[in-house]
Amino acid sequence: MSAPVLVSSPPAPQSVPVGSLPAVSVQEAANTGQHSSSGLATAGFRTARYLLEEWQQGSYTAFYRAAADRDSSERARAQDKQLAAEAEARAQRSQADGTRKLGERLLDIHYWRSELARESGELAAETELLLQQRDRLERALDTSEIPLSIASDNLQCRERRQGAELVRDGVEVELLQEVELIRNIQELLKRTLEQTIQQIRMNRAAKETLEMDWSDKVEAYEIDDKNGRYNNQSTEIQFHPNSSKYEDNTTTPDSWAQFSHDNIYKAERERLASINLRSLIDNILQDTSQDMRTQCGAVDHAFAKRCEEVEDARNKLEMHLKKTLGEIGDQENNIAFLKQAIKDKEAPMKVAQTRLYQRSYRPNVELCRDPVQFRPYSGIIISFPHRRISFENVGLCAHTTTMELKMIRML
Repeated sequence: MSAPVLVSSPPAPQSVPVGSLPAVSVQEAANTGQHSSSGLATAGFRTARYLLEEWQQGSYTAFYRAAADRDSSERARAQDKQLAAEAEARAQRSQADGTRKLGERLLDIHYWRSELARESGELAAETELLLQQRDRLERALDTSEIPLSIASDNLQCRERRQGAELVRDGVEVELLQEVELIRNIQELLKRTLEQTIQQIRMNRAAKETLEMDWSDKVEAYEIDDKNGRYNNQSTEIQFHPNSSKYEDNTTTPDSWAQFSHDNIYKAERERLASINLRSLIDNILQDTSQDMRTQCGAVDHAFAKRCEEVEDARNKLEMHLKKTLGEIGDQENNIAFLKQAIKDKEAPMKVAQTRLYQRSYRPNVELCRDPVQFRPYSGIIISFPHRRISFENVGLCAHTTTMELKMIRML
């Protein structure tokens, strides 16, 4: 840039000093008196030549006018040079100021471009972490189907219990609680998954806004950087008559900076929401996993306790079954013993019946109902292992039927 030129400078010196000009003296014109030749006869036209004094006076007047016009022209040229120098200096200052402001503008653009790139990178990294959390939620949701199917199968299998075994025990209560818990967990995971997908969309929308703003900043930086390299000796410069007009969609520096600030603020807000959501997902997965493990332990404990109860009942039933079977065997032996004892009494029964039969043929009054007739087996006692049967009060006669004999045998 050329050296600065002062706007105000002393006036340029005159080319002809004032003292060198001839003095102007006013002399009375000759031949103009009362007795001169310029009388009434010569009125209206000049018949004589100029006098020498008139010629000298005219020359001096022309000299003076020429010197004055030349001095005015020199002053005008000096002013023009001064104006040109001032215009040149003003143009140089304006160009330097424009270059300086372009540099400042480049710094501002570079700052916001860097901030946009930084926030866009952080948001992209956060979105990637949120995608991993989404995959964890999907795997957890798919994995929860396995314990749900196991618990449902257990409930269906327990419905096939027979008789009194179809009881609502602690195992069934814990299985129903496990099924309800898993279904509630699945609903929670589904809602969290939908919220995660929505947050991913918002992160991507904010990232797209940042990238568009960043792309505009990059293009503007390239344009201003190219403009900052232009100078008076550049070969690409040319006239553009309509370049100084304002477009309708132009912005102010404050609104320009506020636009990028708002984009970064929105991106930071979405990034913080994504971080909080990731923390919430970690807590949900940890809590749901712990709840399912706790419920699984409760179901296992209920199964173990119920198995112990069933095992104890089965052992007791087997013991009582064994004793009952033994008692049945002893009772069968007792029945066989009783049958043999009854069989052994057939001969005395025959003797008694034969006696009664023979006594029925006693003649006339001899057919008496004496004590022999009613108590033929007085004092006969049959002993058995568990009870004693006495025939002391049992009367036998010739008319004793077979049914009565069977009843006696049962006794």
